[in-house]
Amino acid sequence: MTQLIISEENENQRLDKALSVLTDLSRTLLTELIRTDKVTVNGEIKKAKYKVKTGDNIEFEPPVAKELEILAEDIPLDIIYEDADVAVVNKSQGMVVHPSAGHSTGTLVNALMYAMTDLSSINGVIRPGIVHRIDKDTSGLLMIAKNDKAHESLAAQLKEKSTKRRYLALVHGNLPNDKGTIEAPIGRSSKDRKKQAINAEGRPAITHFEVLERFPEANYTLIACELETGRTHQIRVHMAYIGHPVAGDPLYGPKKTLTPNHGQFLHAESLGFIHPTTGKFMAFTIEPPKIFQKQLNSLRKTF
Repeated sequence: MTQLIISEENENQRLDKALSVLTDLSRTLLTELIRTDKVTVNGEIKKAKYKVKTGDNIEFEPPVAKELEILAEDIPLDIIYEDADVAVVNKSQGMVVHPSAGHSTGTLVNALMYAMTDLSSINGVIRPGIVHRIDKDTSGLLMIAKNDKAHESLAAQLKEKSTKRRYLALVHGNLPNDKGTIEAPIGRSSKDRKKQAINAEGRPAITHFEVLERFPEANYTLIACELETGRTHQIRVHMAYIGHPVAGDPLYGPKKTLTPNHGQFLHAESLGFIHPTTGKFMAFTIEPPKIFQKQLNSLRKTF
C-alpha cells in the first residue's frame, strides 16, 4: 500500500493530477485506479476531479509491475545536522530532490538512502524522508524526516507557516524599494506546462523581500526573500512578475543574463523549525555556493 500526505505545494489540484505529480505512474493508470475505487482520501473514495487539501492522506495499491526500486547511491552529501528524528542537508545546485520521469538516479533521495539507515515512509518509495523541496538549480537547506512521527510534525509546521525559510536571490534591475511584499496567486502557465504563472485561479502565494546589496552599474540587486507559502517556483515567478527576474533563470529570466547555462542564482540560506521530539526551535544557516559568491565578488569589483 502506498501512502501520500498532500503538502501545501500540491493543494487544490485535482486528485488525478496531484497523484501524477507525486508518483511515476501515468495519468491514464491513475485515472483507472481512481475510477475503480482503488484510491482513498482520508479513508473515503473520491472522484478524479476532487481537489486535494493540505494534509489529505491518500492511499492506493499500485500495480506490482509499476513499483519502482529506488537505489541507494554513494553520492557526496553535505549533512549539516542529523539525529534520530531529523536531518538538515545542504543540497547542491544541479541536484534533483527526488526521482521522477527523466531523473531516476543521482537525486538527493538516492544519496539519502545511502547515507542514512532510517527515513520516513509517509511519501512512499519515491520520496522517503522528503518533507519539502527546492528546485534542481536552487541550492541550500532542506529538512529531512527520519521517521513518520517527525515527518508529520514537520509537515504540520509547514502548513501552519511556523517554519522559517530565508533565501538569497540575485535579481535583475535596481529595486525601487528596500523592502516589499509580493502577494499574487500562482498556477500552472496555460502557455507552457514547464512554467508557473500569476493566475487568478491559482493558489495564494506571498513572498517578502528585502534588499541586501545594490549593484546599480551592473543593474543587479542582491535580496533576501522569506516565504509565507511554498508554491512551485514561487520566488522565481514573483520576482519576474514585478520585473526583476532572478539572474541566470532559464525559465523566467531574459536571454541576456549571468551564466545562463548554469541556472538561477537562488539559494536557501536559512532554515528554522521546532524539533519534533525536544520541542526546541532549531535554526541553520549556510553560505551560498562558490559560483554565487564568485559572481557577487565580481559585481562588487565593478565599482
